[in-house]
Amino acid sequence: MPGGFMISFDVTGGDVTRAWIAACNALDRKDNPSRTGLHTVVRIADPTADDPGFRTELDRLRIAKRHEPIETVAGTLFPADLAARATDHASLVARYRAMYLRIKRYPGNAHGTYFGRLVAYPGAKKTDIDQIGNIIGRLRKQAGSKGPMTAAYEADLAHPADGDVPAELLVHAADRDNLYRGFPCLSHVSFQLDRDRRVHAAALYRSQYMFERAYGNYLGLGRLLAYISAQAGLAVGTLTVVAGHAHLDGPLTAIRPLLSGTPTLAA
Repeated sequence: MPGGFMISFDVTGGDVTRAWIAACNALDRKDNPSRTGLHTVVRIADPTADDPGFRTELDRLRIAKRHEPIETVAGTLFPADLAARATDHASLVARYRAMYLRIKRYPGNAHGTYFGRLVAYPGAKKTDIDQIGNIIGRLRKQAGSKGPMTAAYEADLAHPADGDVPAELLVHAADRDNLYRGFPCLSHVSFQLDRDRRVHAAALYRSQYMFERAYGNYLGLGRLLAYISAQAGLAVGTLTVVAGHAHLDGPLTAIRPLLSGTPTLAA
């Protein structure tokens, strides 16, 4: 940007749909021809809800541009169908780990998946760490104490096996993730427990493509938050997504009618 001007934003939406629209509109500005932003913040009041009709229209555009469906993107963060069939969290982890080698053979999954990193984080001595199980256990313990911890303040130097990291899911593995682009764009997700027994989540992305990935990412993160909250016997709070770099990609002339609420255009 001329003169060092940087586009950024901090937007809030009542649900996934409204938050995504607000973020896209914040990037789609005349003084921002690249449609990019740095250090952007999206807050979602109810990350478990979205507009199904809007999602259908957005999916229509995505499929026309040969992108995978939003549900597929969401499933990389949380496999909702598999979780619904699991009897408990241990069953979900066992089923996913049994499938993981096969999943990693699919195009784009050679380095793993986000959910794989959350339930089978590559630990020392070739051990896999169930980070989600650790988070659920720690939240249960804290919620049952007289003075529950509200938040933890970690840098990415923390390891998921550390006993003093009560609410952090790490995705980035420093000893193996050396690609400049690609997996993992999501670095970590942290959780906070408030006085009303609600669990809030904050996710940090190094990069976020609004058309290609963001809507599905928001949806998947919301489902992950809901799952962890339910397993810990707590209520779902808000979701905050921070992106080091955000880009409004895709067919802008087709996307803009969705952002403005006017009738949709043919893809």
